[in-house]
Amino acid sequence: MTPRVTEIAPDVFRLSIYIPPFDLQFNHFLVRDEQPLLFHAGMRQWFPELRDAVSRILDPSGIRWVGFSHFEVDECGALNDWLAIAPQAQPICSVVGAMVNMSDFSARPARGLAPGETLATGKRRFRLQATPHLPHGWDAGMLFEETERTLFCSDLFHQTGNPEALTHTDVIDRTRDALARYQAGPLADYVPWTPNTPRLIGQLSALAPRTLAIMHGSSYAGDGAGALRALEIVFREVLDAGPTPAH
Repeated sequence: MTPRVTEIAPDVFRLSIYIPPFDLQFNHFLVRDEQPLLFHAGMRQWFPELRDAVSRILDPSGIRWVGFSHFEVDECGALNDWLAIAPQAQPICSVVGAMVNMSDFSARPARGLAPGETLATGKRRFRLQATPHLPHGWDAGMLFEETERTLFCSDLFHQTGNPEALTHTDVIDRTRDALARYQAGPLADYVPWTPNTPRLIGQLSALAPRTLAIMHGSSYAGDGAGALRALEIVFREVLDAGPTPAH
């Protein structure tokens, strides 16, 4: 289960673990900067493998920030393991996540970012996009790296299988297939549709990301805004939320 390491954007490394019984990749993203940031702490059982993969890029003890979208084991299960080996590391998440989850779960206080608040890590600047219930969880939020325009979008664009690390080909068809499969089984409503979903996707699209760092499946380089607009259409189709309104 050695993670596959790929640089998907300048100094943004994807650490991917494929789990055959689930036919699913779990991807973690390390941003190399003056204050290194890890997005997705991963599951506790994978910590030794992920730590060794990080050590191929930088000293894990130098990690300064550990971020995630929402409270879930694949996003932050190993958080305290990272804090134990990185003495200056601090969790970073939404204000809601810091209050309702990290205040008890984390061994070290989290920095909760308000919607639109930024964090500088050296050459990079990250902006917190609050996305409650997108992909899921009222604490959900996504980080947008403004320098290279990378959106760390968690479970959005979920794809099954063990595809390539980065694609310039549209990932929408893969996402539609995966969501339709889930919607027909016990994982129905994996992504909920709420009245705020179109607005939140619109806000993400307005960022015009160049790279989408995706938790499950290939990351995407290209027209991120167009991919997000297409994702809304897929959600409406698969989640029976109705047609996209005319603009």
